[in-house]
Amino acid sequence: MGSLLLAVIFLIFVSLGLPDSLLGSGWPTMQLDFGVPSSYAGYVSMAISFMTILSALASPRMIRRFHTRQIVIASILLTVIGLIGFSCSTSYAMLFLFVVPYGLGAGAIDASVNHYVADNYSSSVMNFLHCFYSVGAVISPNIMAFALRHAGWNEGYRWTAYIQIGILAVCILSLPLWRKNEERTGEKEKTGAGIREALRVPGVLPTLIAFFAYCSGEATCFLWTPSYFAGTRDGLSAGLIASFGSLIFGGLMIGRLISGFVSNRLGDRLLIRIGIAVELAGIVMVMLPIPDYRPAAVGFLVIGTGMGPVYPAIQHMAPANFGRKYSASVIGLQMASAYVGSTFMPMIFGALQQVIGIGIMPVYLLIFAVLNLGLLERTYRILKKKTKS
Repeated sequence: MGSLLLAVIFLIFVSLGLPDSLLGSGWPTMQLDFGVPSSYAGYVSMAISFMTILSALASPRMIRRFHTRQIVIASILLTVIGLIGFSCSTSYAMLFLFVVPYGLGAGAIDASVNHYVADNYSSSVMNFLHCFYSVGAVISPNIMAFALRHAGWNEGYRWTAYIQIGILAVCILSLPLWRKNEERTGEKEKTGAGIREALRVPGVLPTLIAFFAYCSGEATCFLWTPSYFAGTRDGLSAGLIASFGSLIFGGLMIGRLISGFVSNRLGDRLLIRIGIAVELAGIVMVMLPIPDYRPAAVGFLVIGTGMGPVYPAIQHMAPANFGRKYSASVIGLQMASAYVGSTFMPMIFGALQQVIGIGIMPVYLLIFAVLNLGLLERTYRILKKKTKS
């Protein structure tokens, strides 16, 4: 029964990744239909992120009041409404009606399932969980590409909604598995502290800033890696440049897959240190003054591989570092910090590179990697001091 529930949880994270890549892959065609500039995709993305931040901040209260299974079902239903709403939109303004369920559903799933896994499963499971998110994020652009060739961008959203409905049906059928697991482990979900109380716990604030720094670097890579090659390497085809967008996603999948096999042996802290060390090595590779694009491409793949275990390991450590009482609120705050970083810092880099040049990207990534490592090490010292006192 436990393995069946785990399979359902992995499927839930596939569903979390599915909507995230659709806007970017469908926007070049959508903007023509709506008659708006290409840059207007940023406003839709920011609106979705804003709703996701609100949902993440509300998640501790929801986790105390409802079961994870209830939050998951309601959240997937919200994303289905958002996806179908996008598919039916006939104007740019209509999209903003449906960013509300689109974003609220994603944030609630992310925070509640991460909390559930951190509370009930090993670090290995957490890494595999986030690997399955990447699977969903890789599938949906292919759905959109097929739809654009044979039907239209509207169908890309609609077909993804149908897949979500299938996953929703699986979640509903799996309700007895959740109940049996709660009976076996004891009821832990309805206890916990609020966000204000969690913020006063020693070590929480530097952890949040570290998480912000990690997601700032990750999201900057998501958005700007192809542009980096276009601006720093001559003679590359448009198709080859576009393909570089998959380097970080591929690296994340590799990193989380490897971490899933070794994390229980190494532990979260050592895994994070190794991961950031690998990330720094990748940044150095990108910095090398070599005209050939291949070392830099390998460098970005290495960066993604190093980043892979950091996100899941920080979240998995929350109950152990801060106690079960605070873990739901801490994870909710971490998710909010993550979305703030991933929403605004790539935009700030965009403005910065217009002045200085896209070649500054490795330095930008280096700053966030060092900040991430330094703040996490500070958190460990605070927690060690707290244990001794």
